[in-house]
Amino acid sequence: MNTNFGYVRVAAAVPQMRVADCNFNASEIKKQISEAVEEGVQVICFPELSITGYTCADLFFTQQLQQNALSALEQVCAYTRDLPIIVLVGAPLKVDNNLYNCAFVMTDGEVMGIVPKINLPNTGEFYEKRWFSSGRDVLERNSNSIRPRIPTIELWGKDVPFGIDLVFTTNDYSFGIEICEDLWSPLPASTQLAIQGAEIIFNPSSSNCVTGKHTFRQRMIMQQSARVHCGYVYTSSGIGESTTDIVFSGSTYIAENGDMLDMGDRFQMESSMIVSEIDVERLRIDRQRNTNFTHDKHGHYRHIQVAPLEQAIGDKAIGTEPLHRHFPKTPFLPKRSNSIEYCEDVLNLQIHGLLRRWKHTHAESLVIGISGGLDSTLAVLVCALTADRLGYSRSQIIGVTMPGFGTSDRTYNNAIALMEQLGISMHEIPIRDMAKQHLLDIGHDINKHDITYENAQARIRTLVLMDMANKYNGLVVGTGDMSELALGWATYCGDQMSMYGLNAGVPKTLVRYLVQHAAENVFGETTREILLDIVDTPVSPELLPTDQQGNIAQKTEDKVGPYELHDFYMYYFLRYGFTREKIAYMAGIAFEGVYTQEEVDHWLDVFMHRFFTQQFKRSCLPDGPKVVGVSLSPRGDWRMPSDASVS
Repeated sequence: MNTNFGYVRVAAAVPQMRVADCNFNASEIKKQISEAVEEGVQVICFPELSITGYTCADLFFTQQLQQNALSALEQVCAYTRDLPIIVLVGAPLKVDNNLYNCAFVMTDGEVMGIVPKINLPNTGEFYEKRWFSSGRDVLERNSNSIRPRIPTIELWGKDVPFGIDLVFTTNDYSFGIEICEDLWSPLPASTQLAIQGAEIIFNPSSSNCVTGKHTFRQRMIMQQSARVHCGYVYTSSGIGESTTDIVFSGSTYIAENGDMLDMGDRFQMESSMIVSEIDVERLRIDRQRNTNFTHDKHGHYRHIQVAPLEQAIGDKAIGTEPLHRHFPKTPFLPKRSNSIEYCEDVLNLQIHGLLRRWKHTHAESLVIGISGGLDSTLAVLVCALTADRLGYSRSQIIGVTMPGFGTSDRTYNNAIALMEQLGISMHEIPIRDMAKQHLLDIGHDINKHDITYENAQARIRTLVLMDMANKYNGLVVGTGDMSELALGWATYCGDQMSMYGLNAGVPKTLVRYLVQHAAENVFGETTREILLDIVDTPVSPELLPTDQQGNIAQKTEDKVGPYELHDFYMYYFLRYGFTREKIAYMAGIAFEGVYTQEEVDHWLDVFMHRFFTQQFKRSCLPDGPKVVGVSLSPRGDWRMPSDASVS
């Protein structure tokens, strides 16, 4: 079995260098190649003109520097023989008496292709057109086609592909190269390279540092990687370049599909390198789903087969050692830097979904069951905010608490206190007697606490809410969340049913986070205390009797497993369709020290089994808003047969 799971280990390197000292620079590059091989790196990228240095200025015109650069390149190329790595090195190259700023692709002692820079900056501190010709000049255009004018050049006795139309392909992934300014242009070369199949873009750069440029460049790399669904590896010149007029910081970035996987420290005094893994499987899935992302069948691009040694990662095989990249335990939650904005977006989506439905149905009220648990708390908070947004009285929200056999004092008191604080209409309708009579009517032993005992209560609660809605011309607001739907942890025609499933697009981990956010940022101090206690209350349907002290005895996560694990599984299964093995591997990394791999595997099996066998509950879901990029609506994101085999 392939244990790489689609990951390609890449490195962005900044070697020590001396301006115009090609032998020294080649020596430093070889040291970092050796370090990268030890780390199991498959492709390493060095900065623009890393053999000579970027700041050689008119020395680029000298024959000696040009010859020294070729000689140093040959040393580096020879060094790669029998090494399981692809190396990208920058150097000047004279072709047809024009000088080009090039990236050389090397592996196993051979140059596989040479890519010249297209866009040559020639303003401010940059004078590249003084020394170099654009790679665009090597293309020949006529009315019917575009083709390379110089498709190959002879280098060290061999013909080597040359041009801006090269996509490099291995057995496992494809990559393309754009050089520094090519990314900053109105139409980056990486856009067309990605359309032509390049899954990873390498950018050898020499971008100087001025105030604010680091942040702008970081955002630009992330945005471009998201726009074309690619991995993006960027490295720029550092210490050793001339500081006559400008300063270079040695910036390195590795991004993937809009996420920054790693970013190196700048202004380092020694050689530096960052290593991470690009998930090309994830990229392919996004490109497959993006119907605008198609290959240009009439494109002039050439695909160059690159064959690094079979033992490309040898004893460092991905899947047998930890990755350099990390996975957040809670992929549905925001990053700290934008948590308030993210929570406000989610709440606004829920508010506007409910607002539209309330106005459209001309309902006089909203009817909602209040249990004192997380889901009903989030739902009633959104109901209150929706009434405020519409200018309606909160008394038009009819909160119904329905104590049953398993209702604890803690949840009951929180339900009552929350309704009082929010100023909604309160109704208490105990269901114990109704449930007893119903169980008696169907001939079920009241002391037999099985699924019939539990679901009878859940369905009675839904019956009460539906009839209350008829009585008060109301709309029943469903409180069940997305994680419960994924696991089928909902009673069919019980809490599975409502007139509008307000939380159906919100995973459990996000429900908890939103209630915490509301406590800290939206509602007053008294309400805050209630909300924070609800956040700390164990998740439970409270359908089985409490213990002797009146505490919750039935805890959901003891039965179906930790919601933080299930939300992790759900994200990568729904969003990317990853295999069970890959999800288990990623979860093992994300939750290392929290759960053992055996626990991860066990609960993943539970998730998969429940997800497949419970689709019938999702196939007839009420309407509800999508809020987190994926949903389980059978009318939208997730269309699955109810009888699909879990095997």
